[in-house]
Amino acid sequence: MLNNVVLFHLSANKELTEKVAKILNLKIGKVELEHFADGEIMARTLSNVSGKKCYIIQSTAKPATEHIFELLVFIDSLKQNNAKEIIVVMPYYGYARQDRVARKGEPISAKMVAKLYQAVGVDRIITVDLHTSQIQGFFSCPVYEISPNDLFADYLSKLFIKKHVDYHNLVIVSPDHGSSLRARDLCSMFDGASLAVIDKRRPAPNKCEVTNLVGDVKNKICVIIDDIIDTCMTINNATEKLLQCGAKEVYVVATHAVLSSNTFVKDIKEVIVTDTVEKNLDNIVVLSIAPLIASVISDDN
Repeated sequence: MLNNVVLFHLSANKELTEKVAKILNLKIGKVELEHFADGEIMARTLSNVSGKKCYIIQSTAKPATEHIFELLVFIDSLKQNNAKEIIVVMPYYGYARQDRVARKGEPISAKMVAKLYQAVGVDRIITVDLHTSQIQGFFSCPVYEISPNDLFADYLSKLFIKKHVDYHNLVIVSPDHGSSLRARDLCSMFDGASLAVIDKRRPAPNKCEVTNLVGDVKNKICVIIDDIIDTCMTINNATEKLLQCGAKEVYVVATHAVLSSNTFVKDIKEVIVTDTVEKNLDNIVVLSIAPLIASVISDDN
């Protein structure tokens, strides 16, 4: 079934692609990728893709612009070489947080980059835990979104069994209104667990303030769930609020470890992320989404 499939990576997700390829027993396609001295980028396929279905695994985290342009150039190479279908597997969708007009004159950059991918010939997008579901509507091609919550639930359930945690003493916490659906979904996987939501406001970019907590966390084990950890400010402020309100322990799960800063408050018991963004991380548990991506590709063929 996968005889007509070619799997590629560019510069962002080499290790993840190797894991996916191993699960699917696929060879990784050959790519020539050059970043020239003047800043220009060239990416071309060295594998035969004529009449074949091509999957490119590439997150567009920092440096976002370079990763995006690598994709655009390489997609054009596949088109020029008569690929039958081009599917971009974008574990982390860069510019996702610029999904609306917050201040007069701002662009909707998440929509703009969606148009770029389609303009060069993407047939489908597979992504993981989009910042907001409305981003799917920025594409006219199909977008398939993978949720990592099963991964998180499996890890946490094994951890809590070892620690003899009664799920009635477990609270899944959304650090803002935007992650409330993620929190509700994860909460449903632990029979007896309850839900809490933190009311947060952003006075300026990369700054946040906690204004209120909705839910009972006193003497409870709390798990904060979010899609992106970037400056750690949201997570740290949420942790401090939970502890002020009497939480017994605080754990953090997040899909995308962007981590422009990774200074967590010492009171967090454990931070669990996925490998959508490849980084060297100390004292952080990293769960691989490779089986989830491999399953989608397998089912697709």
